[in-house]
Amino acid sequence: MGTKPSKGWNRKDWVSLAPFGLNQQHPNAYREILEAVWENRDSLGYAWRILSGGCCDGCALGATGMRDWTLSGIHLCAVRLRLLRLNTMPAMDWRVLEDVAPLLDLGEKPLRQLGRLAVPMVRQKGDKGFRRVTWEQAIAVIADKLRQTDPRGLAWYLTSRGLTHEAYYAHQKVARFIGTNHIDTSARICHAPSTTALMSTVGCAAATCSYTDWIGSDLVVFVGTNVANNQPVAIKYLHYAKKAGTKIFTVNPYREPGMERYWVPSVAESALFGTRIADDFFQVLPGGDIPFFYGVLKHLIENNWLDRDFIARRTSGFEALEAQTLRLRWEELERGSGLGRADMLRFAEAFGKARSAVFVWGMGITQHRYGSDNVRALVNLQLARGNVGRPHTGLMPIRGHSGVQGGAEMGAQPSAYVMGSPVSEENAERFAEVWGFRPPDWKGMGAAEMILGAERGEIDTLWQSGGNFLDTLPEPDRVYDALARLRLRVHQDIVLNPTMLAGPGETVVLLPSRTCYEQRGGGTETSIERRVIYSPEIPGPRPGEARDEWEIPLLVARQLDPEGAAKAFPWKDTGDIRAEIDRVCPTYRGIAKLKQKGDNFQYGGPRLLADGFRTSDGKGHFSAVKLTREQVPKGKFLLSTRRGKQFNSMVQDDSDPLTGARRDDVFMAAEDAARLGLQSGETVVLRNEHGRFRGRVKVDRIQPGSLQVHWPEGNVLVPSETLDESGVPNYNALVEASRR
Repeated sequence: MGTKPSKGWNRKDWVSLAPFGLNQQHPNAYREILEAVWENRDSLGYAWRILSGGCCDGCALGATGMRDWTLSGIHLCAVRLRLLRLNTMPAMDWRVLEDVAPLLDLGEKPLRQLGRLAVPMVRQKGDKGFRRVTWEQAIAVIADKLRQTDPRGLAWYLTSRGLTHEAYYAHQKVARFIGTNHIDTSARICHAPSTTALMSTVGCAAATCSYTDWIGSDLVVFVGTNVANNQPVAIKYLHYAKKAGTKIFTVNPYREPGMERYWVPSVAESALFGTRIADDFFQVLPGGDIPFFYGVLKHLIENNWLDRDFIARRTSGFEALEAQTLRLRWEELERGSGLGRADMLRFAEAFGKARSAVFVWGMGITQHRYGSDNVRALVNLQLARGNVGRPHTGLMPIRGHSGVQGGAEMGAQPSAYVMGSPVSEENAERFAEVWGFRPPDWKGMGAAEMILGAERGEIDTLWQSGGNFLDTLPEPDRVYDALARLRLRVHQDIVLNPTMLAGPGETVVLLPSRTCYEQRGGGTETSIERRVIYSPEIPGPRPGEARDEWEIPLLVARQLDPEGAAKAFPWKDTGDIRAEIDRVCPTYRGIAKLKQKGDNFQYGGPRLLADGFRTSDGKGHFSAVKLTREQVPKGKFLLSTRRGKQFNSMVQDDSDPLTGARRDDVFMAAEDAARLGLQSGETVVLRNEHGRFRGRVKVDRIQPGSLQVHWPEGNVLVPSETLDESGVPNYNALVEASRR
C-alpha cells in the first residue's frame, strides 16, 4: 500500500502504438487549445491572466492558476477552456431584449453567445420584452414586490459555477434577513443524497480523503460517474495511480469509453500512446446498485473478507445488516442488479483482498428516488473493510462545479444556517446574537420542491442567481407553467438563458453580475478534497453596469430595512465577509487569512475520520437499507440521463468527442435494437405519460433493457414529483420505444 508511481514508461497500459490516438474516437486537447485561443482572440491578455492567476471555475478538483496540490506540472483541461469565454466576452446589446419573440426559439447556447448581461432590465406582464432601468429603479421594483410577499412565499436559488463562498454567504444571509429558509443550490440537486447518507453513517458530508490517496491505493472504484468527461484532470491522477499499481473498477450501466482509455495531453507517454484506465467494468442496471452492493457484501461475509476488528471497535449496526444480507437470495440480487453471482464475486474478491480502497461516486447513484440509500449501501462496503481514515482509503462524492462543495457549507441550503449549524429554534437564537436578526427556524424547500410549491401557489417569488430551471428540472412544460404563476422573478446572472424569457406572472427583473474574477477583494472556493482556496481579482475589462455577485442582494436588503441592514451587513468588500465566515463557521476558521493567490488550507487535514467518526456516538453506522428492484413492465425500458460535451445545462458541442454520440442519440444495447428491428442511425421515439423524445439509435455497450439519453434534452420524460428523501429528483424513467 502506498507505492509511488514508477518513473519509467509502462507499455502494458498503452492503448495503441498509433501516436496521439490517430483514427480513434477521443477528445483532441490540442485542438481545444487552439479553439480557445481563437474564441478569446479579442482579449488574449485577460484570458491568460485568468488561467494563470485565478482558481479554476470549472470542475471542483481545485487549482490555483494551472497548478494543484496533487501533482507537479501544468494542469489545463477542456472544461476550463470552454468556460473561459464566459469571462472574457463583451457585453451584449441590451436592445435585443426589448422584444423577446425572436429569441424564444433560440436554445441556451445561442442565447449565451449573445454576450454578457450589462444593464438592469425589467419586464412586466403584457410587455413584449424588457426595458432598461437604472439600478435604483430595479432595486425599488424588487423591494416593493417583496414588501407584498409573505417570506414563506419567497424562494432563493443559487447555481454553483464560479460563485464564491462570499457570494453564497451573502445571498443566504440576505434571504434569511428577509425571512425565508427556502434556499437551495445546484450542489444539492447533485449530491444532497450524499450529504443525507454520509451524515447518517459517518457524520460528515465531505470527501474523507484527498486525491493523493488515489495514487498508490490498491483499488479505486468509480460508481455512477465519468470523470473523463466531467473532471478530465482526474484522469491524469489515474494515469499516475496506474503507474503506482492501483487497480481501477467502474460500476455503471454503460461502458464509458473515456474510463476505458484516455490520452492525457500533458503527459508525454499518455499523449503518444494513451492510457488504459479501468481494469474491470461492472455494468449494473439503472437502479441496480443496491442489489449489486448487497451481492458483494454477501460474498464478503461468506468468505470472511471483512475487517472484523474494525467493525467491532469502530462501528454499530453490522449484526442487523449481516442478518439481512444473508437472508437475501442470489436470484433476486442478480435480477435487481442485472449482473451474475460470479460478477459480484469477482468484485468482492478483489475488494476483499485489497489492503486499501477509495470509492468515488457521482449522480449516477444520487439522482434516484432512493439515491440516499444507494450511498448508504456503498458506505456499508467501505465500513466492512475498514476503508476510512487510513492512507489510500476513503469516501469521495465527486463534484462537478467549482463552487459546489462550499455553497451548502456557507448556508445556501434549506436546512442549515452554515455548516454544522442546522436550522432549529436553538440555533436561530444563537445566530440572532451573531447576525443582529433572528433567522427563521423552519426547514425550507429544495429546488424541485420550489417549483412544485409554485404550482400549488405556495411560492410566488423566486430569486435565481445563475440557474436555468427550464433546462435543468424534470418536465420542462410543467416548470414553465409554474414559473408563469410567480408574481416576481429576479434573475441575477452573467449571460442570458431560456428561463429568463419565460413570460412573467407579473414582473421579471434581470440584474447583471460580475464573474468571480471581477469581484473586488477576490474570493474563495472549496475543492472536492476540502481545500479552501483564494482566487484574486483579475485586472481586466468590466462589462457595462454589472456589479459584484455578493453586493446585489445587499442593495435589496438596504432598500427594505436601511437601519437593520446597516447592522447586519457592514461589509465593504469580500475580506469583511471572510472575516465574518471565520467567526460563525468553525470548520472554516482561517478563511480570513486567505489574501493572495495560492493561499489555502485543507479543513480536517488530508483525511477525515482517522480518530473517530463524527456521529453522535463516534461510530460508523451500517445501514440495512431496503433492497431495490425496478419493476419494468414487458415492452418498456429503464431510461437514465447522461452528460455529453457540456457543462451543467450549457451544451458546448452537438457531438461528444468521448463517445461520438450526437445530442439526440439514444444509447441502446444491440439485442434490444435487434428485437425492435432498429439499426444505428435510425429514428426512434421514446414516450411515457410525461412526454415524448424523438432521437436516433446508437447501438452501444449498455446493459440490455436500459437506455440512455442526454440531459437536459431527456428531461421531457423525467417525472418531477418522484424525489429522493433529500428532495432530489429521480432523473430516470420508464419508457416505451418505437419507430414512430
